Amino acid sequence: MRRRTVTAGGLEEILQVTGPAQAAEQTAEPAAATPAAPPRREDQGLRTEFEFELPRGYVDESGTVHRHGAMRLATARDELRPQIDLRVKENPAYLSVVLLSQVITRIGSLTDVHAGIVERMYATDVAFLQDFYRRVNSEGHTRAAVTCPHCEGGFEVDLSGGRLGES
Repeated sequence: MRRRTVTAGGLEEILQVTGPAQAAEQTAEPAAATPAAPPRREDQGLRTEFEFELPRGYVDESGTVHRHGAMRLATARDELRPQIDLRVKENPAYLSVVLLSQVITRIGSLTDVHAGIVERMYATDVAFLQDFYRRVNSEGHTRAAVTCPHCEGGFEVDLSGGRLGES
C-alpha cells in the first residue's frame, strides 16, 4: 500500500471530493424552511456558539487588547481537516492551533480568526481555549467544579463568564 502525501493543492482536491455532501445539505435546507417542516435544531434550543473571556487577551498589531470572544461547536470536518494540514504533519503540536483557528468565530472586534492569530496568543490564553474547546465539545457545557482553598467548599463556576474574582 502506497502512502499519499497531500500538498496544499491536494487539500483543495480533498475538500472538493467531500463537497457533494455539503451540496446535499444545502438542497435539503430550503425544504426545512417551509412552514410544514419541523423546527430546526437551533429552534429547539441547541446552543452552537459559546462566549468566552480570555485570561490575558490577544494583543493585535495596533496594541488593542481583545478579551471577549466566541467559539462554535466543532464538526467532524473541523477535527479531520488539521490531520491533512502540512504544518501539523511537520509539527503535531500545531494541531491545536489549526483546530482552534477553525472554531473561534471572533475575538473582540476580529472576525477573521486564523492560525496566525492563535500563534500570537499568550500560552495561558491558548491553554484556556484548549480546555474551553474540550468542555464545550466533549461535555456540552462551560461549567467547572472547583474547591475553595480556604474552606474546602465545592461549587461550580462558568468558564464563559466574567474575569476571575468577579461575580
